[in-house]
Amino acid sequence: MANRIGLKVAAIVLASASVLTACSTPSTTASPGAAGSEPAANKTLKIGVTFPILDQFLQKVADGIKAEADAQGVEVSIVAAEEKTDVQLGQVENFISQKLDGIIVIPVDTDAADPMTDAAQSANIPLVYVNRRPANLPETVPYVGSDSLVSGTLQMTELAKLAGGKGNVVILQGDPANEAAKLRTQGCTDVVAKNPGMKVIKTQAGNWYRDKGQSIMENWLQSGDQIDVVCANNDEMALGAINAIKAANKKLGAGGILVGGVDATSDALASMEAGDLAVTVFQDAKGQGAGGLDAVIKLAKGEKVDSYVDIPYQLVTPDNMADFK
Repeated sequence: MANRIGLKVAAIVLASASVLTACSTPSTTASPGAAGSEPAANKTLKIGVTFPILDQFLQKVADGIKAEADAQGVEVSIVAAEEKTDVQLGQVENFISQKLDGIIVIPVDTDAADPMTDAAQSANIPLVYVNRRPANLPETVPYVGSDSLVSGTLQMTELAKLAGGKGNVVILQGDPANEAAKLRTQGCTDVVAKNPGMKVIKTQAGNWYRDKGQSIMENWLQSGDQIDVVCANNDEMALGAINAIKAANKKLGAGGILVGGVDATSDALASMEAGDLAVTVFQDAKGQGAGGLDAVIKLAKGEKVDSYVDIPYQLVTPDNMADFK
């Protein structure tokens, strides 16, 4: 969501291993390799990866990339941009100057990705976006991730069911500049619109952070408005809202305030097991990372890759949460 939260970390990670043959992603759209031809068979491919930050969720994406790098015998350099678009562009330009064989980007701002796309394409270096889909993405540049509209729809559908189709809903939105925040919010509002007994009374951006989700929820509770459902764009903000609700001595769950998130992080699953978080949606972070690396390797070898590689979301409730631990 397509998810981004927690402590900002800037890091460079190098991973290399013996070459294994592994290609798992189906493909249909052609794209050239870095030099316009297939690399030598004995060449170790070098891939640059830039993240907005490396938080609890995105670190799992990085783990997926590193695991796939080990499996396929390639070298990866992973950096984080401190959530600054200019820093991320500079990192991409640095990858290009190093003449790397491919680049993976999880964009800071999905509305500001064009300069990175243009730079990589001008240098004829394969580029793949992961987790956050940029606006105006060319068909020749693959996106590996999940449909964020689906996550918001799954989440709010379950919350509406638990609430009996009635009640006031508040939405904790991620970074409004991110496609995932826009679509997850849309999924929530679309479902509310289908339930005449429900109404969205407040929406505010917590930018994916737990502390911001908590402070926003504190202010909403202090307003005195009746709040029945919290539809948060990610687990971190949902957990922040839960902290605020507990501090205000309000009841959580059935007969109280229902809180939902997205990502199915370990903290979220622990909160669900404790009976606090009502619902979350699993986003396969490691699957996205592995899929992104597999895609850029194929492009570097002159192979074909779909313009969109879908890593499906899955609804997580107390009934099935054990499957996601």
